[in-house]
Amino acid sequence: QVQLVESGGGLVQPGGSLSLSCAASGLFFSSSVMGWYRQAPRNQRELVATITSGGSANYADSVKGRFTISRDNVKNAVYLQMNNLNAEDTAVYYCRALTSGYIYWGQGTQVTVSS
Repeated sequence: QVQLVESGGGLVQPGGSLSLSCAASGLFFSSSVMGWYRQAPRNQRELVATITSGGSANYADSVKGRFTISRDNVKNAVYLQMNNLNAEDTAVYYCRALTSGYIYWGQGTQVTVSS
């Protein structure tokens, strides 16, 4: 059974930083494409960043230069370092795994950027 468990969300002031973590189990993590997506109220879920098994990263234009995705194939974890946050980054952030043609989602973690 594949499980993705996010952590690290919370409330942060504009300009602040947060680091999200996603612990994965039940899948061949090292061969999976991992990603972070987000969904704000009344919006569709959107890509934030993805990282391949080899460590190649891809980012949404809105987060380039501010967010960094990384992975640890020993700990079966993927991370999202978010810097210089603004109100538009407020959303539920979801971890996603693409493995063997299947997509799995975590339960999400809330990130709120507000003064």
